[in-house]
Amino acid sequence: MTTGRGTSPLAAEGPMEHHLVHRVGWLRAAVLGANDGIISVSSLVVGVAAAPGATRAAILLAGTASLVAGAMSMAAGEYVSVSSQSDTERADLAREQAELARAPEAETVELAAIYEGRGVAPALARQVAEQMMAHDALGAHKRDELGLSDDLAARPIQAAVSSALAFTSGAALPVTIAVLAPRGAVAIAVAIGALLLLAILGATGAKIGGAPLSRAVVRVVFWGAAALAVTSVIGRMIGAAD
Repeated sequence: MTTGRGTSPLAAEGPMEHHLVHRVGWLRAAVLGANDGIISVSSLVVGVAAAPGATRAAILLAGTASLVAGAMSMAAGEYVSVSSQSDTERADLAREQAELARAPEAETVELAAIYEGRGVAPALARQVAEQMMAHDALGAHKRDELGLSDDLAARPIQAAVSSALAFTSGAALPVTIAVLAPRGAVAIAVAIGALLLLAILGATGAKIGGAPLSRAVVRVVFWGAAALAVTSVIGRMIGAAD
């Protein structure tokens, strides 16, 4: 196919495909944090509000304490988890670097075998492996053997802050509803608001990730409704027992 000056053959064939898989990491963390914030804090607020005689001060105290504790828990959990992943990645890279220094030929053969397993002809796989080893041996093994990349590298502090902010953004909404709603309607207002927020969150996550909207909305609303129902029953039972 003939192309004009300055136009690449690939560009002439049409636009490059646009994939959404690169969004999976941050989308999962954001949806998980916000979803957890909405469900856990809303459930606690509804449970306390459903107890006979619960005061507005007690409801707001429970909601605020849950927001702060949940955000800190999310941050700590993500930091510890991602730090462990980062330690493992660094250990694997150090081990690989030692192997490259000790037995470069064996590592070349190993890299060639990886390319062969992906469908490259043996002779070409060997040639590619030798060129990759000469260019950036550790980088080649990091990417093709260990499956690591700089874009997806573990970043503990970033993960901790992002999770805490996502949780807080979700948790702040039911607390705000509890502040604004009349005392007698706090439980129902927070429950309805939480389900609406979960539906919006599920639809937004599905839209960004290119997934079916209805499925995402139904599953997140279902589990949210289940949590709210259980805590409401527990609140009424324990409150009545007092």
